[in-house]
Amino acid sequence: MASTVTPEVRWAQRSSATDPESNFIYLTISVPDVPTSNLKLDLKPTGLVFTGHSDTLKKTYHVELEFYAEIDPAASQVNHTARDVEMKLRKKELDAHYWPRLLKEPKKVHFLKTDFDKWVDEDEQHEAAEDDFSNFGGMGGMPGMGGMGDMGGMGGMGGDFGGIDFSKLGGAGLPGGDDEEDSDDDMPPLEGEGEADKAEEAKDAKETVDTSKEAA
Repeated sequence: MASTVTPEVRWAQRSSATDPESNFIYLTISVPDVPTSNLKLDLKPTGLVFTGHSDTLKKTYHVELEFYAEIDPAASQVNHTARDVEMKLRKKELDAHYWPRLLKEPKKVHFLKTDFDKWVDEDEQHEAAEDDFSNFGGMGGMPGMGGMGDMGGMGGMGGDFGGIDFSKLGGAGLPGGDDEEDSDDDMPPLEGEGEADKAEEAKDAKETVDTSKEAA
């Protein structure tokens, strides 16, 4: 009998007060070996319900998310791969500021992670490289989109739902961070230091010559 599990969900975001296409949520549901024919995604303005079944892994994945704020399902995009269901969810309200969290409830859930591969700090997002969404299709590109339907006895499955497990970005090992070693090897000499060294060398040479004469 197939077990029912809550899949890992990763997220990141961008924001804009003027450009709708730059105001979105990246959302990735990790569901390996789930064919398109075995998944259902019900995407609504306030959240989503996902169910997918892997015949090879004998697992059924189920998750329900209630978003912090509304999205625009019609303007959102979905891409299904052999390992994930990737989404680019358009935020409904234009806003220069990030959502403070993904989910409505500010409670931690074990399956929700920050997608560090896509995450950019709010004040640096306009300098980040643009991502390639050429593989993403419209909302009609995936069978089962828009409703759960009958999944052959997969109904009634629950999971842990709530807020966000929001990990903080660390600075260790970054240039200028605590792990960077200080080095004086390439430091230029201080002003006047080179002249003082030359004078000292000349004095030492004169003393050596005088000593040699006295010995003779």
